[in-house]
Amino acid sequence: MARTAAALHILVRTEAKAREVLEKLEKGAKFDQLAKRFSTCPSGRNGGDLGEFAKGAMVGPFDKAVFSCPLLKPYGPVKTRFGYHIIKVLYRR
Repeated sequence: MARTAAALHILVRTEAKAREVLEKLEKGAKFDQLAKRFSTCPSGRNGGDLGEFAKGAMVGPFDKAVFSCPLLKPYGPVKTRFGYHIIKVLYRR
């Protein structure tokens, strides 16, 4: 079982906005550019890059998604107390 992962994310306030961002990604928009434009998380400035983190380090629903969703494919929306996330997992170890 993976114990660490690296992921990008885009955090927005509403599910509707998260679905809009996901649709743009599915049409070929670049993840990092959308993160810089739409994400309310400070990581947005870095294209949504959260770096590598340990399992259990993130809030429950986010953590569960990161360690179970497909790799390298935008996934979401995932609701947490911070808002709605679109997640792209780069790798799991």
